[in-house]
Amino acid sequence: MEQKEIILFLIIVSITIAIFITAILVFILFYRKKVIKQINEKEEMKSEHQQELLTTQIEIQTQTMQHIGREIHDNIGQKLTLASLYTQQLAYENKAPQINDSIESISAIINQSLTELRELSKSLTDNSIDSNSISSLLETECSKINELKITKVVFTTDDYQIKLDYQRKSVLLRITQEFIQNSIKHANCNNISVSLHKSNNLLQLKLADDGKGFDVIASLLTKSGIGLSNMKKRAEIIGGKYDIQSNSNGTKVIVEIPILLL
Repeated sequence: MEQKEIILFLIIVSITIAIFITAILVFILFYRKKVIKQINEKEEMKSEHQQELLTTQIEIQTQTMQHIGREIHDNIGQKLTLASLYTQQLAYENKAPQINDSIESISAIINQSLTELRELSKSLTDNSIDSNSISSLLETECSKINELKITKVVFTTDDYQIKLDYQRKSVLLRITQEFIQNSIKHANCNNISVSLHKSNNLLQLKLADDGKGFDVIASLLTKSGIGLSNMKKRAEIIGGKYDIQSNSNGTKVIVEIPILLL
């Protein structure tokens, strides 16, 4: 009888220990899940904060450029126009013909400066990003580079009516500009391709050149990789994935944005 009681006691103790160990394991499991959840929430808050910062930065930058553009047009532009009129009047009234050439040269310089300032003002106050589709913006950018006849840039898309907000259009345009500038400056390439396509619920921007390529990892570890880091950060902030590959046959960058986010 005593033996049965001992066995029963041992069984009860074993079950109690098993329950205790199980409770500890369950507690640890729930605690880990709670910690992981908190970490994920912090990462999400950090990501949202970065997106808010970028949006605010873009808005402030746009407003600042528009303000500068208006100041150039309304203030400096008007003063240069008045100076040009004064020089023309001075040349007309001048009684010393020998200095007319100098006056006309000054007038020409003022008029040239006025033209350049007006172009600058127009570019600063330009709302082309708001008023054009991303496909049209990228095509225009490629056409500008082709006009320089430094390298050939080919743009392709399957949709000219892709709708994006200002922030995503601005980021994709800046990434494209950064890539093209780097390719022209460092890759010694002859051809650059820019493509924008929808595929598998994704909007894909693909950039490629046929230049000499470079060591991606080594560049990221030095100051020369600032442009690469900026492109990656920009893509991530708008919810996109960024991938870059480079070898002796050229460099390729792919940015993908989920269409559900658009």
